[in-house]
Amino acid sequence: MPSIRNPFSNRIRESAINNRRLRGPILLLFIGTCLFAFFSPPTNSNDTTELLRATVSSTKSKHPPAQVILPKKKEDTVKIMMENQNTKETATITTTDEDPFSKEYDNCIVGAGLSGSVIAENYATKLGQSSLIIEKRNHIGGNCYDYTDEETGIRVSLFGAHLFHTRHERVWEYVQRFSEWVPYEHKVLGLVNGKHVPIPVTIDTVNALFDEKITSTEEMDEWLKKEQVTFKDENGEVREAENSEEVALMRVGQRLYDWIFKPYTFKQWAKFPAELGPEVLSRIPVRNNHDGRYFSDPHQALPKDGYTAIFDKMLSSPKITVLTNTDYFEVKEKLKCKRLYYTGPVDTYFSDLGWPKLEYRSLSFERVVKDNTPGYFQPASVVNHPQATDADGKEVDFTRIVEYKHLLNQTSDKTIYFIERSKDGGEPYYPVPNDENKNLYKRYQEMAEKEEGVTFVGRLANYKYFNMDDAILNALELFDKDTKDMETATA
Repeated sequence: MPSIRNPFSNRIRESAINNRRLRGPILLLFIGTCLFAFFSPPTNSNDTTELLRATVSSTKSKHPPAQVILPKKKEDTVKIMMENQNTKETATITTTDEDPFSKEYDNCIVGAGLSGSVIAENYATKLGQSSLIIEKRNHIGGNCYDYTDEETGIRVSLFGAHLFHTRHERVWEYVQRFSEWVPYEHKVLGLVNGKHVPIPVTIDTVNALFDEKITSTEEMDEWLKKEQVTFKDENGEVREAENSEEVALMRVGQRLYDWIFKPYTFKQWAKFPAELGPEVLSRIPVRNNHDGRYFSDPHQALPKDGYTAIFDKMLSSPKITVLTNTDYFEVKEKLKCKRLYYTGPVDTYFSDLGWPKLEYRSLSFERVVKDNTPGYFQPASVVNHPQATDADGKEVDFTRIVEYKHLLNQTSDKTIYFIERSKDGGEPYYPVPNDENKNLYKRYQEMAEKEEGVTFVGRLANYKYFNMDDAILNALELFDKDTKDMETATA
């Protein structure tokens, strides 16, 4: 049987916009639970640990119903309609006495995101090994999770836009197995001084902001050369950038730094570029031509049926069992595994040490629906708002607006967009790469290397930002390394 999809997978925890819609169903469920408890015969304490196997049939998915294991009290078969953030799924919950913790697994994997799912899929298909995936959230797919918004009929992402791109042929070949892909080259605009300009910086960006008439790469190189700042060491030799401020100044000069890079970085990180390592702004290219694409990788595409469908298929092997809504640290004593892969925050794993926590930035998403909008709200799927104030002097406290209708040319008489704000606390998204955090992570890394029988994998466990393709490649190469002897033995 295929494994897993949580019947509550469309719950949107970041937004409280539609909480009122939940009150009726929750109240009915509460009353029903009370009546059941009142009229049911007495049960012993062991009944509370029995498990229900839930089969979810989504009206939006083309894949077979997926299997979910929920730690609940044993009950008769029931049918539940859930309404969360304007998405609906019908879940049929049936009784089972099977305890997932009673079995021994070849692998236990903490986290059902990219890293954990790739590793489980490879163990299942290449070696026929079993894996138990333990996921704290109520859905699979990690930050790639997407769904169809019920109110608009538009597919959106729960944790911000995900645009797949890669230069790795192995990764591209691998993802073809789980989805049909639609070519898509992502372009981002930034609203700067009241004008929509290409981001990253191109000839068109400079012409629009400075009233230039640059037409060739040679002219653009000459313009950049006049703007760029050079840093020298104590011997008068040109040196490399030591922080992100120097990276930006060396690439685009003071004016573009002040208008775009400095204010956007502060809104994103709550730190100025001078306080962050050079890798933060080194990721952003500067072009000396008219190429307005955000990425230059040879393979750029979007999955035709969304990212969640990829994980549904990736985890469909009967060798894979997934528990959602399950905290690894609450069940770890029950696990019977030959090996463990941990994809969660490394500082959480070693929290008993009492060390400081690593610093992350998180995001919040404000959902907005506009009726009677057969077209679009904004000129591109993603519009960055780097400046602290708009052209009228009003404060702009958000970093970007994402309008998903642009992606895959979706149609609707409405549109939906999400206003993104960076914040402290909440879901950990971006490691904060300053010296303090880097030094602290080295201490955690030393502990991780000493932890027997546990492999730390992924962005949270390695305190490192991974693009999607890098996360997949990292997991594939880790699987190769860990199974080299196994493959030799079974050959």
